Amino acid sequence: MEDVFKALADPTRRRILDELAERDGQTLFEICGRLLSEHGLDLTRQAISQHLAVLESADLVRSRRQGRYKFHDLNTEPLQHIVNRWLTPKTPEDTP
Repeated sequence: MEDVFKALADPTRRRILDELAERDGQTLFEICGRLLSEHGLDLTRQAISQHLAVLESADLVRSRRQGRYKFHDLNTEPLQHIVNRWLTPKTPEDTP
């Protein structure tokens, strides 16, 4: 879970997640273009690639190859674990 919080701490990575939440399955080129046009972030592809690597290590983003293209997809499972841990009401049966 520590990796998830580290990944979410950076505003650029949160914007990448926002973009993937809006439209899943984007290539690095598409993500770079959307960050520039939608948010004014003029970052190199290498910088965005490094951010994606952090998001992948936290399992917030999964990538898949299709031919010569690499697509990035949002994975919300780690976020769901956080919600379940702190935001889901506990029932008396859940308490040991």
